[in-house]
Amino acid sequence: MLFLLFQIRSEHYCMDVSRVIEVVPMVRFNLLPHAPPYVAGLFNYRGTIVPVIDLSALLYEEPCRPLLSTRILLVDYTGADKKHHILGLLVERATETVSCKAEDFTPPGIEVEGARFLGDAMYRSDGMVQRVEVERILPENVQAYLFAAGREEE
Repeated sequence: MLFLLFQIRSEHYCMDVSRVIEVVPMVRFNLLPHAPPYVAGLFNYRGTIVPVIDLSALLYEEPCRPLLSTRILLVDYTGADKKHHILGLLVERATETVSCKAEDFTPPGIEVEGARFLGDAMYRSDGMVQRVEVERILPENVQAYLFAAGREEE
């Protein structure tokens, strides 16, 4: 399995590359009034309006730092509506991939209610890397808020 590595602050995370559509540089977002603080905003990706979640704001209540390696991971997100959406995840230091096996990951032994999307972890010489489970990032009420336009087209 191939994983994209990234950081939020000094912590290391990874995501299965099969979920990643594209890694794009920072862009200017249109803000969403009254959205949760971790919703960075919206941007136009090849004619599709994409909501962006700031993983640093979601995890640590502080926005991602504007580093040269800060990127938007465009991921295939299957919502509670069972439809595929493009979701942007703002992360820091998205600079490398790593190949590993499923058995390299072990359960962390704890699940935090506000971070249920953090999955199993693997240990490397440079520290622990925790897996991000894309489909568990957004609560249903936030999905309804961000993907409301898609329902109106039905």
